Amino acid sequence: MSMSKRLLALAAPFALLALSACATGLPTQVQRFQMMPAPSGQSFVVQAKDPENQGSLEFAQYAGLVRQHLIGLGYSEASSSQQASLVVELDYGVDDGRERVVARPDPFGPGWGFPYYSRFGYFGRHRYPFYWGWHDPFWGSGGYDIDSYTVYTSYLDMDIRRTADGQSVFEGLAQARSRSNELPALVPNLVEAMFTGFPGNSGETVRITVTPERERRGG
Repeated sequence: MSMSKRLLALAAPFALLALSACATGLPTQVQRFQMMPAPSGQSFVVQAKDPENQGSLEFAQYAGLVRQHLIGLGYSEASSSQQASLVVELDYGVDDGRERVVARPDPFGPGWGFPYYSRFGYFGRHRYPFYWGWHDPFWGSGGYDIDSYTVYTSYLDMDIRRTADGQSVFEGLAQARSRSNELPALVPNLVEAMFTGFPGNSGETVRITVTPERERRGG
């Protein structure tokens, strides 16, 4: 077997692992505070927290997902904020990412050892993902491959307040880490996580893994 085929054969399990991780869904942390009224004829409108997003096609797409969930729960959509009993405010985004480095044994290198993992804080300095000395890749025979990739944190912030007195009745934050920073792919998953078990227990933080849409549809 040629060297290139040997490399591909060894790389295949790692590729399958990455693909399976994507296929299983987006692990999301959801925090909610609420005193939502049970549906009894209340109406709502969905607005952007950031005025720059209001009226954009992208915001309209995400607002439509929230609208579908609220209607499915028994609330009705109002034609304007003046006629609505509830105002839903949305914000969303993704950060610039942070680097993650993984050291794993080189199957073609001498010696053996175990992989060590390192996480870098948003503002922290890089640290080497292995211990110096025993099977040190920079001393002696080495035998480690170093891989790095970027992890992004995305979020969906959703607040609901009564129009009659401005009282907040729901405050929710959904956050997820992924290797993608594509909001059109991430925000629908965040919305789905936000409405899983909605409105939830006030003050509780839960972890929800959203099944990919194609799997929910049986594709």
